[in-house]
Amino acid sequence: MTRRVLIVDDDPHIREVLVFAFAKAGIETAQAEDGEAALAAIGQDAPDLVVLDINMPRMDGLEVCRRLRAQGDLPILFLSSRDDELDRVLGIELGADDYVVKPFSPREVVARAQAILRRSARDTAPVAEPMGRGGLSLDLDGWAARWQGEDVALTVTEFTLLRTLAAVPTRFFSRDELIDRLHGPGFAITDRTIDSHVRNLRRKFAEAGCDSLVETRAGVGYRLGPCTPA
Repeated sequence: MTRRVLIVDDDPHIREVLVFAFAKAGIETAQAEDGEAALAAIGQDAPDLVVLDINMPRMDGLEVCRRLRAQGDLPILFLSSRDDELDRVLGIELGADDYVVKPFSPREVVARAQAILRRSARDTAPVAEPMGRGGLSLDLDGWAARWQGEDVALTVTEFTLLRTLAAVPTRFFSRDELIDRLHGPGFAITDRTIDSHVRNLRRKFAEAGCDSLVETRAGVGYRLGPCTPA
């Protein structure tokens, strides 16, 4: 199945470079020059992933991300300026799946986008048994997370992280191991990105009634908690 990516950036040169790079990878693209145009395009024909610049006129990428997350779990890959670490962390906490720092390699953007698209693919092999613990259940075929039978909306990256922890619930995973599981070896992202995704998971499940989703061991990493009601 051909995937389609919406590239949102106010710099036409960046859009042109990325359109060319995605075309070489066999991925269709659409373009938007600002946040308002992006939301309009998504409303008309939703893509499989949005590559979204943070700093744009009229409506910045963070606000676009907020609005998209209020509507659903469309995957988002942020483009961020090198000196905007706070914005990058905030973007992850708002629900972005990943980010790439400017100036970037177009091949890296495509590789990260492909990793997200693979994680969000619905045509994976059937899984005989759902995964879970306590009140947590994960439908791996449907990419759905539930707490005591009620759906908890997660991004693709959040679901993949939770699935990784749930697959070996007694094991502590280091941040580097989780980065490798999410993105593959060689991706340069900071520990703070993993921490932000874990905070998102804890917050979402706490709002649903679970305050024991993920355990932390200082200097070691994270593992799945007992998943008991608050």
